[in-house]
Amino acid sequence: MNKNLDFQAILEYILTLLRDSEKANLSVAIIFKSISKKLQFAFVSFRRFVKSPFLYLGLATLICGSLVVFLSGRSGSGLSFAQDVLDDSQYLIFGFNAPNEQAFISMTSGNILQPVAPPSLVQGRVLALLEESGGYESDRPKKEIEIYSVQKGDTVSSVALRFGISSETLLWANNLTAKSLLKVGQELVILPVSGIMHMVQKGDTVSSIARLYQAKAQEIIDFNELGNGDNIKAGDFLIVPGGKKPKTVPKYNSVPLPNTYFILPIPSPCVVTQGLHWFNAVDLNNSRCGDPVFAAAAGEVQRTGFDSTGGNYVRVLHNNGAVTYYGHLSTIAVKAGQTVDQGQTLGYIGHTGYTIPAGEAGCHLHFDVRFAENPFAKYKVGAKLGR
Repeated sequence: MNKNLDFQAILEYILTLLRDSEKANLSVAIIFKSISKKLQFAFVSFRRFVKSPFLYLGLATLICGSLVVFLSGRSGSGLSFAQDVLDDSQYLIFGFNAPNEQAFISMTSGNILQPVAPPSLVQGRVLALLEESGGYESDRPKKEIEIYSVQKGDTVSSVALRFGISSETLLWANNLTAKSLLKVGQELVILPVSGIMHMVQKGDTVSSIARLYQAKAQEIIDFNELGNGDNIKAGDFLIVPGGKKPKTVPKYNSVPLPNTYFILPIPSPCVVTQGLHWFNAVDLNNSRCGDPVFAAAAGEVQRTGFDSTGGNYVRVLHNNGAVTYYGHLSTIAVKAGQTVDQGQTLGYIGHTGYTIPAGEAGCHLHFDVRFAENPFAKYKVGAKLGR
């Protein structure tokens, strides 16, 4: 019993000390004096540090910095913020591989298209339809462009007969002459009807094109589904049914480009995965689906849309008259008529349309240039560009 009373008395004494601030402070002071000076200094320093506003300012700075780093990492993996891509890593002068000296570009002979490498349209459509329509309809075979690989024993006349077109149409579409010999494995562009293919240049009208090829304007409008006929722009391809090659072929306007006029249209470094193919195009890949696709130079968005081969695409008319085409985009970020700066995001790398292989493994950018040389065509397949 006495022990319980003693404990109760001690407890009451402690409670009394706590209620009495002066006695409590005195007790703390007594205890504080009983410890060593080093411990006293450490205790005082800790109390000052905890009460210091710089502690909380430092913690706030650390938290904000961590948040910025986290968001920056997210943007690099697809949630891209606005960024300035005009650094030297996007210019061709920093290609890691030497150009292929044997590569060359000879796109046309006047208005007659001349592919210098196997075209990529395996079962393409009329190019006006490729770029202006909303998709592919399999019940319209007579409006498709096909690619045929020459077999043993083939001649110009036998191939033309097989596809129901004139020999002249086959010669004109492939920039051949009557004396040209076909080689096994050679790939030929096959037009859907007898006639000719024309790339629209500045100042062209359907009527002027019809006069040039001795054709009927309404047939051009109907075959290419042009509506009222006013919806043509520089860089469009048109099939001219029944068209004849003119005696004097107008010169094709080719714009000279400085070495640094175009930047890499996807984040560097990237690799050339397919060399020059239809039409004056190369394929670029950086192994990342969803990365932004940049305008290679400033200009105006000419057309956007979808086609079965190129998928989601954007076409830009540049200030010097050159036209660039960006295909297989996952999404499009601009609209027709919009002015864009060099390096501005046009869309994002994808695998829409026809890609080899299909699906995410086929993610790449199909980049073609009209009215100028493609600056990437001189690099070998596998060349690493940018840094």
